[in-house]
Amino acid sequence: MQGYKERALEELTTVEGLIKEISRGIYQQPELGNQEFKAVQLLVTGLEQHGFNITRELAGLPTAFKAEYPGKPGGPRIAFLAEYDALPELGHACGHNLIGAASFGAGLVVSRFLKEIPGSILVIGTPAEETNGAKVALIEAGVFEDIDIALMFHPGNCNAVEINSLAMEALEFVFQGQAAHAVACPQKEINALEALVLFFVGINALRRQLGTEAYIHGIISDGGITPNIIPERAAARFYIRARQQVQLEHIVAKVQACAQGVASLTGATVKWFNYEASYKEMVPNPTLATLFRDNLIALGVPNLTGLRGTQGSLDMGNVSQLVPSLHPYLMLRPGLVPHSREFTEAAGGTAGEKVLLLAVKALAWTALDLLFDPALVAKAWKELRRKLNIEEKFIYRGRTAQSCLK
Repeated sequence: MQGYKERALEELTTVEGLIKEISRGIYQQPELGNQEFKAVQLLVTGLEQHGFNITRELAGLPTAFKAEYPGKPGGPRIAFLAEYDALPELGHACGHNLIGAASFGAGLVVSRFLKEIPGSILVIGTPAEETNGAKVALIEAGVFEDIDIALMFHPGNCNAVEINSLAMEALEFVFQGQAAHAVACPQKEINALEALVLFFVGINALRRQLGTEAYIHGIISDGGITPNIIPERAAARFYIRARQQVQLEHIVAKVQACAQGVASLTGATVKWFNYEASYKEMVPNPTLATLFRDNLIALGVPNLTGLRGTQGSLDMGNVSQLVPSLHPYLMLRPGLVPHSREFTEAAGGTAGEKVLLLAVKALAWTALDLLFDPALVAKAWKELRRKLNIEEKFIYRGRTAQSCLK
C-alpha cells in the first residue's frame, strides 16, 4: 500500500503546476454563488482533458457539475466535493479557490490508479456554499444516491480532522400593516416597521432562554420607503442555528410564535418563508477522520486537534447525514479569522499554495486507503448508521446510498 502512496506523490508532481494554476485562476476572478462560470470552466476543462466524463448543469444548476472517471466495476464510488464561490467584496475570504483546486487535484491523482483497482472517482462541483448551498439541491435531485464516500477539506486556522457544525434555518419574516400619512391621519395606520422592531425585542428576550449553542441573528431587509409614510410592509431575514436539528425545530417554533404574537398585538399580519436552503448539522465519521489523521501524520503534519466545534453552518452537513463524509480543516495560519481580508490574502499567497498541496496529498491518500480496502467503506457506513440510529439493513455493494438509509 505504501508503494501506491509514494506513486501518488510522484503523480502529483506531474499535475502540480496545473492544480496551482486552477487555484490562482479561481482566486483572481472571484465569483458569487451560482455565478461561478469562469471557475467551472477552469475545473471542467482540466478534468475533461484528463479523461473524466462531464455532466454540466447538474440538477439544473448552471454552475454545478459532475466529473466521473470510472475504474474497474465493483469498487467504491468516491466523490471529491469542490466549492468555488466567493464572498461579496472580500473575494475568497473562505478559501474556496483552494477547496475547488484540492478536489480537482486529488481526483486527477487518484484517477491514475483506476486501471489497476476497482472503483470510480468523481469530482462534484457544488456552487453557492456561502448562500443557498447547492449540496442541498443536489441531494434532492438524487446526485448522492450512488456515492459511497464524500471527501473534501477546508482551509482554516488549525489542523482538525473532525468538526461539528450547526443546523440552520434561513427565515424571512414579512409584517404587513396599513400605510397612512404620518401626521395627517396616524389613527388609520398599522405600522409594520414598529411591529418588526417589537419582534426584534421579542427575539432578544428569547435568546436568554436558549442556552448555549443556539443562535439567532437577523437584519432588517425592508423598513419602509420614506419617513412621512407609515410603513405598510417591513421584513427581516434571520439565521437561526442550533447544535442539532431537533433542537433547531423547537427554537424555530418559538420564533414563529413570537412573530405571531407581535402581529396580534399590533394588528399587523405576518408570514414567513425560507429564503435559503436549510442546513443540517455535520455528522463526523471516525473511520474517515482516522484515515485522514494517519495520512497527515505520515505527511509530517504536527499539532492535530481533536473534534473541533464550529459556530458556522455547512451544506456539507446535509451530505454527511446521507453519505459517510469528511470535512477537515487544514491550517493556513494560526489565529486567522475566516471571512476577513487577512484570510483572502492568505488564500491567494504562499500559505494557500502550501495547504493546497497538503490537502491534495492527504485527500488522495485517504481515497486510496478506501479503494484498496473496501471494508473501510463498510465500516464508515456502519458508523453513520449507528450515529443516525438506522437499523442494521446494509449490504455494501449493489445498493444506492439512499436505499442503505431506508
